[in-house]
Amino acid sequence: MKKILVTYFSAGGVTKKVAKKLADALGADIFEIAPAQPYTKADLDWTNKQSRSSVEMKDRNCRPEMAMKPDVSGYDVILVGFPVWWYREPSIIDTFMESADFTGKTVVPFCTSGGSGLGDSAKNMQALAPGAKVLEGKRFSASASSDELKNWVEKF
Repeated sequence: MKKILVTYFSAGGVTKKVAKKLADALGADIFEIAPAQPYTKADLDWTNKQSRSSVEMKDRNCRPEMAMKPDVSGYDVILVGFPVWWYREPSIIDTFMESADFTGKTVVPFCTSGGSGLGDSAKNMQALAPGAKVLEGKRFSASASSDELKNWVEKF
């Protein structure tokens, strides 16, 4: 049986809710990808071009510092959850992908969004972890059921 780690970054709580439901459904471990400097409401104002999130997302080389580095060594599959920002993964996910050795591991992104999909997130994540096998992933709504989440993971 494959050992699974559910990781997630959540700005408003929706991704956290889905990640916890997913980890519970799978009996998997969970790790929060938290920024060293938490985001404020003003930081997350995507309508303000000077907000922290807007500035980070404009700079593809931006790597916000994480509060803690993950240990993925004991896992076969790492699920990586995040809200969609500017049609892709938030910059802190890029930090996460560069923070550990994913060689030989399967990485599967999942996102929460009202309608936007993953965009190029899987391709971006693969480029940051060339030794991993990054699958396409899936978008979930805040109301995703435990059965829906579990059935999705059983496909890989």
